[in-house]
Amino acid sequence: MSYTQEQIDRANQVDLEQFLRSHGEQVTKSGNEYRWKRHDSLTIQGNKWFRHSQSKGGYPVEFVMEFFGKTFPEAVSLLIGEAPAHNGAAAAPSADFRLPPRNRYAAAAMAYLRQRNIPEELVQEFCKEGLIYEDARHHNIVFVGKDEIGIPRYAHCKGTEGSFRMDVQGSDKSHNFAYRSDGKSLFVFEAPIDLMSFIALYPNDWKMRNYLSLGGVGAKALEGFLSERKDIETVYICTDSDKAGNDAVNRLLESIPESMTVIRLIPCEKDWNEVLKQKDKLPDGKYISRRIMLRGESEKKAVPMIRMSEVQQTEVEWLWYPYIPFGKLTIIQGNPGEGKTFFAMQLAAACTNRKFLPQMEPFEPFNMIFQTAEDGLGDTVKPRLLSAEADLERVLVIDDADNPLTLADERIENAIRENNARLVIIDPLQAFLGANVDMNRANEVRPIFRRLADVAQATNCAIVMIGHLNKAAGSQSTYRGLGSIDITAVVRSLLFIGKVRTDPTTRVIVHEKSSLAPPGQSLAFSLGDEKGFRWIGAYDISAEDLLAGGEGSKTELKQEQAVKLIEQFLSEGRKVSIAEINKEAVERGISERTVRLARNSMGDKIASERQGKDWWIWFKQ
Repeated sequence: MSYTQEQIDRANQVDLEQFLRSHGEQVTKSGNEYRWKRHDSLTIQGNKWFRHSQSKGGYPVEFVMEFFGKTFPEAVSLLIGEAPAHNGAAAAPSADFRLPPRNRYAAAAMAYLRQRNIPEELVQEFCKEGLIYEDARHHNIVFVGKDEIGIPRYAHCKGTEGSFRMDVQGSDKSHNFAYRSDGKSLFVFEAPIDLMSFIALYPNDWKMRNYLSLGGVGAKALEGFLSERKDIETVYICTDSDKAGNDAVNRLLESIPESMTVIRLIPCEKDWNEVLKQKDKLPDGKYISRRIMLRGESEKKAVPMIRMSEVQQTEVEWLWYPYIPFGKLTIIQGNPGEGKTFFAMQLAAACTNRKFLPQMEPFEPFNMIFQTAEDGLGDTVKPRLLSAEADLERVLVIDDADNPLTLADERIENAIRENNARLVIIDPLQAFLGANVDMNRANEVRPIFRRLADVAQATNCAIVMIGHLNKAAGSQSTYRGLGSIDITAVVRSLLFIGKVRTDPTTRVIVHEKSSLAPPGQSLAFSLGDEKGFRWIGAYDISAEDLLAGGEGSKTELKQEQAVKLIEQFLSEGRKVSIAEINKEAVERGISERTVRLARNSMGDKIASERQGKDWWIWFKQ
């Protein structure tokens, strides 16, 4: 008697936290995971486990075998409480198959993979899935192949020194080393190192795809994988760019069902690990020498659609309302020497050290990234940040001395996530487009800014870019930025900074484009005299007039108008509801948000209490 595939599948879906509790074991919550008190280096999440001290993990059947000392049938029985359902071939791996014993540490394996340029975080992901470990006896890297329900069926040992390589006795090559997901695409490689190298080259959303190592150029592993995953829609054959890899393509194609699209991706070097090692010497993203359609779609697929009724509605968060939103792109444009970078320093100080910025709501200081290509960090940037009173511990710079940063560089997103940065300033944006990008060509710049916008949204980080103006005097303001108009079109907020002609120490910030809120008031600041940077207040001037050398005039900030309105309502000792003040403010073109900022700025002068559903305020005696 043996267990059916359906029974084994159910056993491997058991929630491990509930299983342990049912056996009297103590588990504690740790973020999204649980820790087992008896093994504090072990974490569980749903039906997966990972033992950090040994870099190994897997699913419930392996868990019970590992920690409860059960055989395969005993483990299934303990998990589902059922006897084997039928006679037939055992669903367990071959009796000859045994995984080599795991080493407690994986120093040799990690060192070898670093030599091959495989990112450590990627290796850790595979270790957590129980797909890679170091064997205890010979310190080889063991690449584990599992079936679709997570049972190890195959293992390949690769020496960390020399050229040793060997499949473990009893391995079933139809279940070769692979990464499985629910995605409908499969990428096929000759070796595990090439598989991992490809992911390192194309890391975006890699967990949404499937990857398979053939262990050579034979078709057995591919046939085995596709027999389990008949829902695969597209197969990418990624064999080496040599005679063996080229000759294998047609044989592999014969093993792929006619219903699946098949595409050959040829690496620009001999194999994908060579591409990874030469990555910094290759043009950005040009890692594939040829993409060949071997078999087209058998039938026309439906166009992917998004139903708006299923889209989750979200609110826009603001760094500085309405000028700079979180999770979006903002551009600040102006001529050289007119105060763009000085303003950026004030923004940095406000975000890292609570320094004053007109109409900005208070929040806890956070980390930011200040990336500049025009000014020296030591002789210019740091002194200006100190003058603005920014917290230098919270101002970070991506070190790109050996590998110049571009807007398409994944280091931007990684740096945001690793440092919990909520603001990135890029000064100037033209310096970070990349040497091979023509900023005047829409088809080249739009994908870069679309990708950067996706990074901003995914991290909820405000990305502020500083740009220069062209010399097309007299043209519409939105056409004055250097490069394609698509740069201006893709951002959600556009600000101009310029000098007032009659007073060159006065600079004005004009909110020219605002896709997420009504445009904010123009704001003036003084720069260039012995008093240094200081805010002047609201200023009445349009972007066209400012860029054409117009004069304009100082006016009142909306917040200043709101303070006067509140003082008027509370005069003569009156007690007034906030709802009444807000109603009058809206009629005068002042938002409720601005009224709230005004109340906060009046501090201890105002007392308040709740009466029914509303709050009432009055001046303290």
